[in-house]
Amino acid sequence: MLGGEGPDRLQCSRAGCSQDALTQVVWRNPRIHPVEREKVWLSCREHEAFFVEYLGAREFPVLLRDLKDPS
Repeated sequence: MLGGEGPDRLQCSRAGCSQDALTQVVWRNPRIHPVEREKVWLSCREHEAFFVEYLGAREFPVLLRDLKDPS
């Protein structure tokens, strides 16, 4: 996923959270991003629903991918 060098651990993107990330929250803003453009936030299990609700409220397409099996 990261390729090459990167951080020793991946941390949840939720402000104030220091838990390990387990999920990729893949999204895009369809008003400004083409279909092939993906933005990725990282999430611990506790914050998955927060990210899905936050992005869904803005009508952004969102997909969750497991970090261990991102297929």
